[in-house]
Amino acid sequence: DHGDNLVQLAESFGYYRGVMDAIRVKPVMKPAPADANTLTDAERAEGWKLLWDGRTLDGWLAVKSGCKAPPEKGWVIADRTLTMRPVNGISDDGQWFPLPPEDQKLGGGGDIVTAKKYRDFAFRFDFRMTGKANSGVKYFYDENLNKGTCEEFQILDDAHPDSEKGKDGNRRVAALYDVMPAAADDVKRRTGEWNTGMIVAKGSHVEHWLDGMKVLEYERGSKEFRDLVAASKYKTWGVTADGNPQPWGEIPEGRILLQDHSDSTVSFCNLKIREL
Repeated sequence: DHGDNLVQLAESFGYYRGVMDAIRVKPVMKPAPADANTLTDAERAEGWKLLWDGRTLDGWLAVKSGCKAPPEKGWVIADRTLTMRPVNGISDDGQWFPLPPEDQKLGGGGDIVTAKKYRDFAFRFDFRMTGKANSGVKYFYDENLNKGTCEEFQILDDAHPDSEKGKDGNRRVAALYDVMPAAADDVKRRTGEWNTGMIVAKGSHVEHWLDGMKVLEYERGSKEFRDLVAASKYKTWGVTADGNPQPWGEIPEGRILLQDHSDSTVSFCNLKIREL
């Protein structure tokens, strides 16, 4: 009977969907490009420089060291990538759980920052996320100001519970974390693939780019920016080294930081900077 066949087909499809919903297929991690961490002649002519040489951590310092020495563990250089090792996992409801001791002892490197501080610059970077990954590229970082916080180009997989927090998507990929959302939904690539982010800062003007498209821009110190900060978690975080209040997110220069969120694996390559 034709009707019975439709019922069986519907039941089979429902069973298939149920099975597929129950199985978590790990995304395939695409390798870094063969020419990763090199500059083209055109890039050299434009003034781009490698911020990571692809082989060592020269020029990068661990925040845990007081920004005085490279990390002793937790950051792995392999296959033309720079990858953090987590010490925790994260459940679907956003709860941390410790990884086995043999994994924990290899992680825990913490955030790393550039030895040099930058003022006007374009910073381009490729990043690859695993499922539920959480990281970020922070800029204008000063360990002595604003309680060690600063503006952040958010790196977050949609499966991470934090993607639904914040306001209007301001904690999703390419957003100015917890401050301003990015128009990145139609741009970002799938988990396991390489995305190219770029931060452009010139004077008070800042832009976030993702895979060749500008996804947000703002003016530091403007009324709009200060109103957004006042509505964010950073409302009261603007302080000088001696504790006096100052506007958050308006430090004129600072380090660039790669975040180790402790519960995620994110890889980087092609870290390139051009001072403007």
